Amino acid sequence: MRKSALLCMLAMAACSDEANHLGNPLMWPGQGIGTAIENGVYNERRGRVEVFVKTNHPALIADIRAGGGATLEQAFDIARVPRSIRPAHTLQLQSDLALYETNIDALIVAIMVVST
Repeated sequence: MRKSALLCMLAMAACSDEANHLGNPLMWPGQGIGTAIENGVYNERRGRVEVFVKTNHPALIADIRAGGGATLEQAFDIARVPRSIRPAHTLQLQSDLALYETNIDALIVAIMVVST
């Protein structure tokens, strides 16, 4: 009896029209699967960006210093950075160039942070 009462209360709570940070408990399994798939896709793309940045670090630094270039565009393409924000993001990269010259991981994060 207690088990069925608990299940009934959970089902009723799932029907609430109040906003909460947990969402509908009946949707949790599907949301978990969706999140796992999204994380897998992101991690695969981030891995490709990491390999590209590590392989082309000097050319990327030169492109950032110059305000753009083919290698930086290719990194943006791999990361799926929207074209509309690339000029502004390149300026941001230029402002932190000293960091990216010595810290490849920081450059990877900086490129990925604006990816879609």
